[in-house]
Amino acid sequence: MTAAAIALLIAAMMDDTATIAQRNDACFALRGQRSAEVVSALKGALAEKNTRACAARDLRQAGAVDALVEALANRDADTQMAAARELGELRDPRALEPLGRVAMSDNVLLASSAISALGAYETNAALPYLLHAAGQSSVSSLAALELAARSQDPAVLALARRVLDKGDVAAQVIALAIVADLGDAADLPKLRELAAHSDPVFSRGRGFGFMPPIDVARAAQTAIDKIATK
Repeated sequence: MTAAAIALLIAAMMDDTATIAQRNDACFALRGQRSAEVVSALKGALAEKNTRACAARDLRQAGAVDALVEALANRDADTQMAAARELGELRDPRALEPLGRVAMSDNVLLASSAISALGAYETNAALPYLLHAAGQSSVSSLAALELAARSQDPAVLALARRVLDKGDVAAQVIALAIVADLGDAADLPKLRELAAHSDPVFSRGRGFGFMPPIDVARAAQTAIDKIATK
């Protein structure tokens, strides 16, 4: 593609008087271009709602890791989430630490996007960041704990044991599955304690719709049975 053609496409992509379709058609036509000029334009398009998704994909296709990492520090959560998703596809080691920071965000959707991106990496590479996120008291920490569990690392078991003592019901159920897989006879006293006190979430009026009640006691008994067969 000639420099003149690229310049015309960039102008069309950034033209706020054009329709959304026209701007995105121009953005799509730039896919695969890696010049500094194109990357710079895509960074601008990434910050705009109407071209964000296309620009993020183009930056990934261009291998523009630095530009996407830079976008993780943007004040706009939607821009950050778009960057996180594409960085998860790239799985570049340079993005691990920045994604780990975003995974600690108070914004649940943003944190979840970063955790999902970390989950796309080879498990041991992302494990320290997943464990850090899993140690927080938030909805997104549950996903981090589940992803960390894939590593079968002793550090995951240690965290799961702590969650059994102080985590909420949903976190405890995930922790029990980890203890069932990685734990041993030393876990049985705690598991028996949990199994002896059945208090499903649904029984306290917190269940809804077609969601089944969460029963820690049942999950604890399942873990006991699994450990007993090892």
